[in-house]
Amino acid sequence: MEITPLPNELQIEFFYLRKASLIYRAVNNKVRLQILQHLHEQSKMTVTSLYVKLRLDQSATSQHLGVLRKAGFVSTERDGKCIYYSINYDRIGDLNKSAEALLKPEVTV
Repeated sequence: MEITPLPNELQIEFFYLRKASLIYRAVNNKVRLQILQHLHEQSKMTVTSLYVKLRLDQSATSQHLGVLRKAGFVSTERDGKCIYYSINYDRIGDLNKSAEALLKPEVTV
């Protein structure tokens, strides 16, 4: 989607901004950060093993995993009846690069 700026018009891509805010919000949550930490430590886990570790309801854990999966931070792998969740480290890297770029000091001339 290319934008042709009009003279003196402020250009803000609200569609991309909204999508980016959902991605940042996915990791701006204590429980979801704990989920990511457990997945990092264990490599892959099922919903059951996660909700037992976190002492949460199964439905709450599933909802948090859904948010993380929708944002691309976790991947799923089916093994028979079990679904294993693991971290998408490439996506975490993209998030870190994006945040770092936003926090770089502005260069003025």
